[in-house]
Order: sequence, then structure tokens, then C-alpha cells
Amino acid sequence: MKGSAMSANVYPLTLLYDASCPVCRLEMDHLRERCIDGRLRFVDISAPGFDPAPYGASLDEMNAALHGITADGRTLKGVETLRAAYAAAGLGWVLRPSDWPLLRPLFDAGYRVFARHRYGISRVLRPAVETVEAWRTARRMQACQAGRCDARRH
Repeated sequence: MKGSAMSANVYPLTLLYDASCPVCRLEMDHLRERCIDGRLRFVDISAPGFDPAPYGASLDEMNAALHGITADGRTLKGVETLRAAYAAAGLGWVLRPSDWPLLRPLFDAGYRVFARHRYGISRVLRPAVETVEAWRTARRMQACQAGRCDARRH
């Protein structure tokens, strides 16, 4: 999303993601933790009973690329969705290069490869994903024990 196109009418942004993909789930959990001001909403497309109809895309389309629905009803897909989500979480700088004209096609192609092979990639990265998840769980538990628990982040 080009800088000037990123406006208040983007948020809250509803992220339609696949929580059955460990890498995807890990990333959405990270964004959920970082964005506590309600600018991001999370919908698991792998949840039993999920109905894609209200979102204007098929489940196959949603499985092919992360979808985001802006506050004004526009649909974002793939890296464009990630750029908007990272910006909402205060991490827009991380994906800024993905919007540069010479790099955009590379990021878009890389994302499509990831999306197509995300379950295999998750299998390979399973030990790392499990380590990060365990670390985050322990950190949350410590925060709760210290009286700094925020249930919205869980």
C-alpha cells in the first residue's frame, strides 16, 4: 500500500489468516501482541464453521494469500495486507522495502511461494516455531504473575 494510500479508513483492518499454519499463527500472534489499540482484528479461516461469504472471497482464494478487509470495505491481499498490518503494529518500517518499485515484484513472488508451501515450511521450522511459542507463553505467564496480564493479547 503506497504511503499516502495508508489512511485512517484502513483501520480497523480485519486479517483473514490460516491459524492451522504454524508460521502464520506465530506471525499473527506477534502482530496481536504488538497492536493493542484495536487497529487489527483477527479471523481464523481454518476455524470450524468459518464462512468466507461475508468477506467476498472464496476459501481457496483466502488460502492462496492472506486477505485483509479495510474499515471502508476494500480487500487487500498478500504483502499489501502485511504492510498495512505491520504499520498498525508500529512495525511499518520492517516491510517498507517491499513497497519499493524495484523490490515489490520480488517480495510479491516470495510471498506467493511462501503461501503455496507454508505447511512444508512450517514443518521444517517446527522446532523454531515451538521454541518461540513456548518463550512467548512463559513471558505472558510471568507478566500475569506480576500483575501485568492483558487478556486481549492471548
